[in-house]
Amino acid sequence: MKIWLETNLAAHRFIPAEYWNGQYEAVKEALPQADILIYEEEGTVLGFLGLQDSYIAGLFVEKASQSRGIGRLLLEAAKSGRQELTLHAYAENTGAVRFYEREGFQTAAFEKEEMTGCEGVLMRWTREEEKNSL
Repeated sequence: MKIWLETNLAAHRFIPAEYWNGQYEAVKEALPQADILIYEEEGTVLGFLGLQDSYIAGLFVEKASQSRGIGRLLLEAAKSGRQELTLHAYAENTGAVRFYEREGFQTAAFEKEEMTGCEGVLMRWTREEEKNSL
């Protein structure tokens, strides 16, 4: 949960920290309902991806380990055996949006998130579209 909180606070400076602190317990309770893919080195968790069916609820890599390909490895594991994945990112988190686009996701819709008032981007990846782009 430390990685979840620290990553959200750093990546979403446009959302008050109180929001993330307020979501901490709810996310902690929801984790058992998700499939969690974990990346670790020498017994230390450096990143994780939460899946609910074909929806990526979140992808988090600790700050010191970012830009090392960990997020890509977690996404590849999530894609394995699936035909489609969707996720939401904040439009202001341009780094995340660009990362997902590089990994084959396309913008499907823009939606204003009720809880934060921020614009969100619904993104979608399909195995078929990935095959066609090669």
